[in-house]
Amino acid sequence: MQIMRKILFIIAVFIAEVSLGQSNALKLNLDEDGTTYIKGSVRTMFWARYMDMNPGTTINNELVNNDVDFSIRRLRIAIQSQITPKLYFYSLMGGNNINSRSEKDWKMGVLDLNVEYEFAEEFSLGIGKHAWDGLSRNLVRSSASLMALDAPLFSLLSVNMNDDVGRGFGIWSKGQIGKFDYILSLKKPTPYGVAAQEGVTGYALNSPKLRSSAYVKYEFLDNESNKTAYSGGAGTYLGKKKILNLGAGYLFEPEMTSRLVNNEEVYYDFKNWAVEIFYDTPLNTDKATALTCYLGYFNTDFGLDYIRNVGANGYTSGGTSFNGSGTAFPMMGTGDIVFFQFGYLLPKDLLGKKKFNGQLQPNIAIQQSYFDALDDAATVVDLGVNWYFKGHTNKLTLGYQSRPIFNENTLGEIKETDRKGMFALQYQIVIN
Repeated sequence: MQIMRKILFIIAVFIAEVSLGQSNALKLNLDEDGTTYIKGSVRTMFWARYMDMNPGTTINNELVNNDVDFSIRRLRIAIQSQITPKLYFYSLMGGNNINSRSEKDWKMGVLDLNVEYEFAEEFSLGIGKHAWDGLSRNLVRSSASLMALDAPLFSLLSVNMNDDVGRGFGIWSKGQIGKFDYILSLKKPTPYGVAAQEGVTGYALNSPKLRSSAYVKYEFLDNESNKTAYSGGAGTYLGKKKILNLGAGYLFEPEMTSRLVNNEEVYYDFKNWAVEIFYDTPLNTDKATALTCYLGYFNTDFGLDYIRNVGANGYTSGGTSFNGSGTAFPMMGTGDIVFFQFGYLLPKDLLGKKKFNGQLQPNIAIQQSYFDALDDAATVVDLGVNWYFKGHTNKLTLGYQSRPIFNENTLGEIKETDRKGMFALQYQIVIN
């Protein structure tokens, strides 16, 4: 705790010094042309929600059918430095889900802390705690530039089980070779597991094996940045770039899960691959309209009939359906997932410059999951609209999510029996 206080004090002093010296820009050049520098940023997402709860949800042992809550979804404080033209340092502190359940014991953590050396544009090598991963742009994506209310969390396949909010210790290499952009990553997962059970696949209580992943994309139009693990995974560029990318990747970890079969523990490898296409382009430059579209196919294999229910930013308990409590639904599992996202940036002068400030962007996201453990497909629909006051640095988002409720019938089939909804209002502010 003492170390964290010192870190926060140093950050506060740095921000104050740079703000006074650089006209409130949190960047300090270390040479005359700005090739080397140190800069900081602070980002926060505030949430207000109305939720129809899963059946049997409780708060303090009281049955709750619906609820309203207020929380901080994400807090990020970044310090990065181009120490030399070839040597780059990056750190990110913060955390997620400061809500009514976690506010008294929530602690800020070190999410990223790493260094990278660029031998050439085609090859860089880095080491430390990092978020670089293969498989998909949604694994290595920026929550600062999301188009939907929240990230496609299913893509963080083992989030907070044997990793730390998708991060881990390891090494990576990356580069851009013409129109090809690639990332190779190797991580040592956090030791985590549960005692093996008969007929239930879970994380194994063993020494975790190295996790490898790779991703390559071909950039038909503009190239995306690969400066950090987050700069090349934008959810929408708001017409600032012309992007058409085709990507593919894999992620593999031996013997990550296990179950008892006739009282003998059987281990399963964690095997995943994905293909995807991302398109983002301006339409009318005078009116600043733009189009964003994403389509991805994911084959995820955690082992026999693995399934995990997740509800983002949860604070409830109980639950009598297969989903569990709160707003959880079958999010990750062994099977196939198709994810689609579409958004349209409306004209900047939609209601006249004097009557309307900023731009609106209606959007839709659909996750269609075919998990082996379920007898029905799980379809989750997110509808939303972003109000950009100053791009992603100052925006308001209203979102609605419709999720399936699953139950097991007398035949032992796990089928959808109902649907529930959630409204969320989010405000994001970025200081950099």
